[in-house]
Amino acid sequence: MQSVRRYHDFSCGHRVVGHEGACAHIHGHNYRVYFYCSTTTLDQVGRVIDFGAIKVLLCDWLEQNWDHRFLAFEEDPMLEGLRALDPDGIVAMPFNPTAENLASYLLEVVGPTKLAGTGIVLYRVEVEETRKCSALAEL
Repeated sequence: MQSVRRYHDFSCGHRVVGHEGACAHIHGHNYRVYFYCSTTTLDQVGRVIDFGAIKVLLCDWLEQNWDHRFLAFEEDPMLEGLRALDPDGIVAMPFNPTAENLASYLLEVVGPTKLAGTGIVLYRVEVEETRKCSALAEL
């Protein structure tokens, strides 16, 4: 098996409902997401996948859906108030927007959808919330 990694940076806000500390408050991060892709057969020029294709398929998804948005748990009691303040900037999510849940969603939902039919497997996603803290989701 051969694999490649590409990262992408984006910024967004969130809060973690039920958190026992500061993350329960509205705040934001400059996230870095690492996408790890693999295949058993290299393409005709000897690549797993062109790095530009990862950008178009996965990084651009982040830009279009999460960048400069506020990620809110759909059960957050603040959700409707946030929507009233910024109706186009709030992304309601079916999970609490922790780094772990973001990584799992990218791995299990976004990756298979965006890479369908390519023969490429997204097998690992790392969401770096800060330089010191990151979460991994792996197949």
